[in-house]
Amino acid sequence: MEKLPSSTYKIRFNDCDLFGHLNNSRYLDYLINAREDHLSEHYALDLTTYYKNGFGWVVGSHEIAYVSPAVYNETVRIQSALLRADEQSLHVETVMTNTNGTAVKAVMRTRLIPINTKTGRRETHDAAFLAWAKTIENHGIAADIPLQQRVQELRQELTAEKRP
Repeated sequence: MEKLPSSTYKIRFNDCDLFGHLNNSRYLDYLINAREDHLSEHYALDLTTYYKNGFGWVVGSHEIAYVSPAVYNETVRIQSALLRADEQSLHVETVMTNTNGTAVKAVMRTRLIPINTKTGRRETHDAAFLAWAKTIENHGIAADIPLQQRVQELRQELTAEKRP
């Protein structure tokens, strides 16, 4: 099963600031939308079905590093991974790079908390969902390192890939 799905997106004019850079808040939209696309396309997981059944997730926290600007009309690659799943939360990493993956644009780590959409109260992941989530966890990415250390790792990986 794919543990690091990726897809490409074109940076749109209305998402940019006066300098033609992707607006900081819009990075969140691109990264979150990419993860939703990856869940649907790679795992056949439809969030709407969960929400209709009274279950969903809210963002507990985001941590994002803006590494280099994404600019108007640029095509970027976004990859996502589930780093850790437990009864109380999901920990997801999304990375935006240039199209060929040689320059990091942004790295975001998100903690998602399961909730009952009818009551708005915290829930726990049931055993069936948790068993499935464990199958897509990406153990090749260190989940507990600081974000800036992860950015350095990615930069080193890209530098190593560029060497002949």
